[in-house]
Amino acid sequence: MRSEQEIRKALNRYADTVTRLCMLHLHNKQDAEDIFQTVFMKYMHFDGQFENDEHEKAWFIRVTINACKDLHRSFFHSRTVSLDAIKDCISPIHDDYREVLEAVLQLPKKYRQVIYLHYYEDRTVPQIAQLLGKNQNTIYTQLKRAKEMLKKKLGGIADEENHS
Repeated sequence: MRSEQEIRKALNRYADTVTRLCMLHLHNKQDAEDIFQTVFMKYMHFDGQFENDEHEKAWFIRVTINACKDLHRSFFHSRTVSLDAIKDCISPIHDDYREVLEAVLQLPKKYRQVIYLHYYEDRTVPQIAQLLGKNQNTIYTQLKRAKEMLKKKLGGIADEENHS
């Protein structure tokens, strides 16, 4: 494992390059931050030696590009749409539905995911559990809690029907 000094030096030298490459390939700040962290974690654990600074920079570029490609190829990423991306598409939605969608987007991530997958993608609880790698009972609990949060936010106008 590399020393803290080596990691700091690499961060100072290559952080901008890695960030720009991530944004170029991913067009998403959150995914770019995840890949940035992945790249520097790989560097931290990489035991190989570099011939010179150019060789090290080339390594960072290659690892960043490969990590971005891996993210694009991942099952979950290739079959989903960012909730932030759909937020821009809500203008033709009736005001009542817009309020619900905005309330869903304000939920904590774990609740937002299950509500989105269940109601917007028509996934069953077993399908959601498999997609997220969680126990079905966990998904049932998260759905129940998310619906309670939405009901509280929306003043009781939340959809009460059960799509289980």
